[in-house]
Amino acid sequence: MSYLKVLHCTLCIKQRALKLSNKSVLLKIGSKTPIQHLVNISTSCHLNSNLPLTSQTTTTKAKSKKVPEDTRIWKETPTQDVKNNLVQYCMMLSKFRLTSLVVMTSMAGYALAPAPFDLTTFAICSVGTGLVSAAANSINQYHEMPFDAQMSRTKNRVLVKGLLEPTHAIGFAAATTVTGLSMLYFCVNPLTAALGAGNLILYTSIYTPLKRLSIVNTWLGSIVGAIPPLMGWAGCVGGLDAGALVLSALLYSWQFPHFNALSWNLRPDYSRAGYRMMAVTDPGAFTMFNSTSRQR
Repeated sequence: MSYLKVLHCTLCIKQRALKLSNKSVLLKIGSKTPIQHLVNISTSCHLNSNLPLTSQTTTTKAKSKKVPEDTRIWKETPTQDVKNNLVQYCMMLSKFRLTSLVVMTSMAGYALAPAPFDLTTFAICSVGTGLVSAAANSINQYHEMPFDAQMSRTKNRVLVKGLLEPTHAIGFAAATTVTGLSMLYFCVNPLTAALGAGNLILYTSIYTPLKRLSIVNTWLGSIVGAIPPLMGWAGCVGGLDAGALVLSALLYSWQFPHFNALSWNLRPDYSRAGYRMMAVTDPGAFTMFNSTSRQR
């Protein structure tokens, strides 16, 4: 019996000690719940350990950081001096390299024509042809300015970069058209001037808009390239014969492999700009067409 009494007394003492410890813990926590108290304990531990534990502490640290001041110095872009670079810009507007090739084909037509060679007429015919070509290229760039901006090949043209205003392009085209056609009409002959005017209209009013509508633009564009030899021939002889037509047909045929190779390499550019080239619309037929042409 004495043993049982001792065991009972021991259990009672343990229960009382446990109740006293629970009361002391509740007194320390106060009005907060045990979960809130644990959160406070974890937060205080985090502040001492510098470890990212809660979003609240991260936000506090982000607010405490100072935003670095912008020390960059902003300067206005200097305006381009159009007067000092006007000649260069006009050469770019006329596509001087392409215009030079057009003039060379006109010279070839004049030189191959069966008539006495006259240096004055030859020079006037060449200059007039070049001016008309420059006008056509200027009008072409005016119409295609928003599309040129989307192509890597043409994004640096003067109108796209804003080096010249569109009104400058129109004024330049008007001046070169009037001067070139007047030289061809009054100093060479009316037939040469008519060929130049027709080629100008064909290039700017038919070929240029057709590039975004149909692949037929390639066939019409080749006609534009085949007319300058006729202008040179007509400037020398005063008319057209079988020899002039053969020379023009040779140049017309040559332009297909030349332009097809160019359009194949520029497929991404033409696609972005929305140009209807066979290399873009039907690459399979394009390669078959070229392979058939080579076999022939």
